[in-house]
Amino acid sequence: MKKYVKNLAKKAKEASYKLARLDSEKKNAILFKMADCLLENKDFILAENAKDVKAAIKNKLQKNFIDRLALTEKRLSEMSESLKEIAKLPDPVGKVIDQYQRPNGLKLKKVRTPIGVILVIFEARPNVTSDCAGLLFKSSNIAILRGGADSVNSNKAIAKVLESAIASSGLDFKPFFIIEKTDHKIVDLLLSENEYIDLVIPRGGEALIRKVVEKSKIPVIKHYKGVCHIFVDKEYDMGKAIRICVNAKVQRPSVCNAVEKILVHKDIANTFLPLLKSELDKYKVEIRGDSSSRRILKKIKKAKEEDWFAEYLDLIVTIKVVASIDEAISHINFYGSHHTDSIITKNASNAARFTREVDSACCFVNISTRFSDGFQFGLGAEIGISTDKIHARGPMGLVELTTYKWVVEGDGQVRE
Repeated sequence: MKKYVKNLAKKAKEASYKLARLDSEKKNAILFKMADCLLENKDFILAENAKDVKAAIKNKLQKNFIDRLALTEKRLSEMSESLKEIAKLPDPVGKVIDQYQRPNGLKLKKVRTPIGVILVIFEARPNVTSDCAGLLFKSSNIAILRGGADSVNSNKAIAKVLESAIASSGLDFKPFFIIEKTDHKIVDLLLSENEYIDLVIPRGGEALIRKVVEKSKIPVIKHYKGVCHIFVDKEYDMGKAIRICVNAKVQRPSVCNAVEKILVHKDIANTFLPLLKSELDKYKVEIRGDSSSRRILKKIKKAKEEDWFAEYLDLIVTIKVVASIDEAISHINFYGSHHTDSIITKNASNAARFTREVDSACCFVNISTRFSDGFQFGLGAEIGISTDKIHARGPMGLVELTTYKWVVEGDGQVRE
């Protein structure tokens, strides 16, 4: 197994030098072909995905896990559209970030370049296979994709379809490598290949990400969990606030940008909370609350301290009544995961304070946290959502998958 991993990583590094020479026109044509092939082979992909879903149900895995695992025609169509959107985006590779000339005549350029070989370790979501393959290909990075055992049939099917599109385009090297073996030892071995792999991006639950960070000898870009907040300010639009809070919780509760905590200003709590509960009840959302919210909503559960840190990924939400925007910001910065937080307000000054002082990768004003997504940001798709502060933060698209090099030109200058 060690030899298998070493050879694979070495081949990926060798392929990265070939991919770096591929022009944008060729990459885009292949991406459009990949997008078409997903839809042309939808029956095959959905049939293989059904095997994974059936096994997950048999193994009594959680509903939110099965939701992330399941593919539908709509989700396949979205995967295809993402590849097309990636193809339409400007290619960041080779872009000059900055340039200037020194007094001694040296001409300096800061130029975007691929990172090289990127290992993506993910769990249940098969769409990650196509999203990551597309983004990394367009940014001229070689992908090594290792999905979870529970989605192995889906990932293999998607990879097979994408590989057929690439083969028909005449490419003489593999732009991505799918790890079909499910042995957990492979992950540990991959995380040791710092000679050939340049970056690791884990996508999944907190336990997976912490394990990767602990064992990796390669730099890791990560987010541990999505404890997303919405703060409803005292100056607000009732209709918008209800609609946003409900959408952020119920539209797809199993993903990391679903809202988990709703903070409500004390001046509006008596009016707002009963209406919010009435709407959430329609979707059978379980509400847990602090003492103030429980005085208004008599039958909701009492929130424990661990609830404020929890990422439920389910139809559960915790509510707190706060005295001011200061308390809301302090609460979010202490209990949040620095992922995505939103304020609902008519007060421009409070909106500015919120976006300035909340220490999160994405700070929203008057919109659902569900918009924290690479496709929604116009990035085509995302390789992940980073809550780190170095190199990349928030949804990671093409630009975040590049680094840069210095190109310096002269005319015979030597240093005195």
